[in-house]
Amino acid sequence: MAAIIEGIGLTKRFGFGDAAVVAIDSVDIHIEERELVMIMGDSGCGKTTLISLLGCILTPDSGELHIDGEEIDLNGQDLSLIRRQKIGFVFQLFHLLPYLTALENVMVAMDIAKTDTSEAENRAIELLTRVGLSDRLHHRPAQMSGGEKQRVSFARALANRPKVIFADEPTANLDSRQSDNLMNLIQELRQEHQTTVVIVTHHEGLKENADRIVYMKDGKVIAS
Repeated sequence: MAAIIEGIGLTKRFGFGDAAVVAIDSVDIHIEERELVMIMGDSGCGKTTLISLLGCILTPDSGELHIDGEEIDLNGQDLSLIRRQKIGFVFQLFHLLPYLTALENVMVAMDIAKTDTSEAENRAIELLTRVGLSDRLHHRPAQMSGGEKQRVSFARALANRPKVIFADEPTANLDSRQSDNLMNLIQELRQEHQTTVVIVTHHEGLKENADRIVYMKDGKVIAS
């Protein structure tokens, strides 16, 4: 399979001068189409920073990034456009808008991408139904369990038909049953939507779900 994401010599520092911290240190990484890759390592090793670079949330201080066969001009291109068109994100703390319903939280991703309102509503209903939330369309986050909120997050991430979904510790706030259910759902959605999924996790019990595991330590990839 072809690489959908490739990072070459990615480096990211935070801070300046003697106080600068190298969060990502000359990382080479490739992720193939339709893979489910898990990035693992101790807290603070750079996992979240790495997916933020690969997903165009952060820009590296040096290195190259290729997405879907295209080298990204990290200084000249509209990175928000790339995120809208090709990338979906699922966050540990859900990042749902508390005053919006589940339906509206999924629709807002398509509103940003300027999708027609009627089309956006139909797709949001379709996705929420697929993740088992057809009876929660008009519930706000405070009215939903952690597992339900994470399912809304995945529906939102799929809204614009991304090539890749990055999920940062998606099971961290779920119990073991909810974690198992979510991983089963992720596997099903990956197959149905032909989407690549990259998961940051420290949860050893999830390893059996991965096609490949990338291990990090001190900002470096030490095994892949």
